[in-house]
Amino acid sequence: MMELLPRPTSYREGGPGAELSDGMVISADSASSGVADLLASELRAATGWQVNIAGPGADSANGLIRLEVRGNLGDLGPGTGDRAADGPAFPDPGAEKYRLTVTEAGVEIVAPTPAGVFYGTRTLRQLLPADLFRSAPSTARTAVAVEGVEISDAPRFGWRGIGLDLSRHFFPKDFVLKLVDLASLHKLNVLHLHLTDDQGWRAQIDGYPRLTEVGAWRRESPAGHYTEGRKDGTPHGGFFTKADLAEIVAYAARRFVTVLPEIDMPGHMQAAIASYPELGNTGEQLEVLTNWGISEHVLNLEENAVRFCTDVLEEIMEVFPGRYVHIGGDECPTTEWESSPRARQLCERLGLAGPQELQGWFTARMSEVISAKGRRLVGWNEIVDADAPPGSVILCWEGKNAWRAAVEAARAGLEVVMAPEPWCYFDWAYSDDPREPLAIRSAISVEQVYSLEPVPDDLEKDLAHRVIGAQCQLWSEYVATPQHAEYMYFPRACALAEVAWSGRDRSWEDFERRLSAHLARLGALGVNYRPLDGPNPGQARTWATP
Repeated sequence: MMELLPRPTSYREGGPGAELSDGMVISADSASSGVADLLASELRAATGWQVNIAGPGADSANGLIRLEVRGNLGDLGPGTGDRAADGPAFPDPGAEKYRLTVTEAGVEIVAPTPAGVFYGTRTLRQLLPADLFRSAPSTARTAVAVEGVEISDAPRFGWRGIGLDLSRHFFPKDFVLKLVDLASLHKLNVLHLHLTDDQGWRAQIDGYPRLTEVGAWRRESPAGHYTEGRKDGTPHGGFFTKADLAEIVAYAARRFVTVLPEIDMPGHMQAAIASYPELGNTGEQLEVLTNWGISEHVLNLEENAVRFCTDVLEEIMEVFPGRYVHIGGDECPTTEWESSPRARQLCERLGLAGPQELQGWFTARMSEVISAKGRRLVGWNEIVDADAPPGSVILCWEGKNAWRAAVEAARAGLEVVMAPEPWCYFDWAYSDDPREPLAIRSAISVEQVYSLEPVPDDLEKDLAHRVIGAQCQLWSEYVATPQHAEYMYFPRACALAEVAWSGRDRSWEDFERRLSAHLARLGALGVNYRPLDGPNPGQARTWATP
């Protein structure tokens, strides 16, 4: 098999292949026109050729790529794993299947939807030389040969995600757009943006301007590992305007990536309370948190705070049109509620047994807000213990508890996305090697990521379809630059992409072989990936003497 990643469902070498050259044609039906435009721009940039776009039935002596949305490709199953054909999904994996054929007549990609056609073009790009991933020609080429092949492919899971924490360190828009490109190349289709936390608020909200005037900036940050107790004395911050966010959403949509916004509540809210002290439980004027970790300052959950959250979510849903909205719900201390007479009075009015039940009540309120707009709530696995509302999607992260929560959620009729720490938290170091850059802990190797099986062993087979995907997370306490983020993501995100796309029948040895070749593509794209044998001297924390 060619060094394709993620591994396709079916690959068969064919007869003579095709040749593409200057003046080639991409023939596309109306449903595939957007994909054709994107592919043409990529090929023009990499080759310097004239790449023409024509309607169905076109031909060319300089090479032809035919794109077509056609039927349902019924002979290709709904996915490559154990999902039920009629099970809930995001999106339906059957909508993302495609067939790619290369013969002397040219390249043909057919799929039941434009998304499937798009994923076929991502595979086609990997059939071309690695230097054609560059933004301008690195060498003069008169033609490119594409080997004869027949590929039939479909994803195992509909939700294939990659998460980025923008709160602990803010990343520029250009990097987020690059991350979209890299995600879509690997057939990942969800970009989860963690937009708010104790250490910073990163999204413009018109109704509450102090969220970015105050909440987007902190006085300083920890230096070194947080256990050292040192500070860097340097202000940090930034935020995205609504126009920035709309641009990211539109850019991602063209590449069939859904952007999932997260506004973490009712905990992880110190940046918001620093902006509007009346949202807190004490009225104290706080500053945006300058430490890593979890703040005990949480929302008061009275009507003013509920109205604030409602207003914020409604503005967020205006910018992010996707079906899902993430409200966090993780790591919410109840210390302030337990000591607050107002919180106890609220519990009495609501008929709650005590402050420990407030989060479940609040989550149900937010679910109503989100459902009223035709959307669905996403929360971390802690909301399972707080009686997650029907229709919620549970993002399971919390070590061994992630598996328990996944099983409980699936049995309760909820959908589950697996992101368990020891496989999917890419803020952990790759290894225990002291050369590795400073990280919160160690270690998650590429092989460890690849070993993830998202469906829990103790989940009943008839409930397996409720596990709708897998996702990796990059928390940014120790990741301050795009270059460092790329190092932490890649190549581990390549392994996660194959876990989420390909079936259970996977081989680490085969993947490692294909990954070694795939790194040349990442290099051509200018990705600061980690070499498989460890960090290079410019990436390493300590200098190693040859």
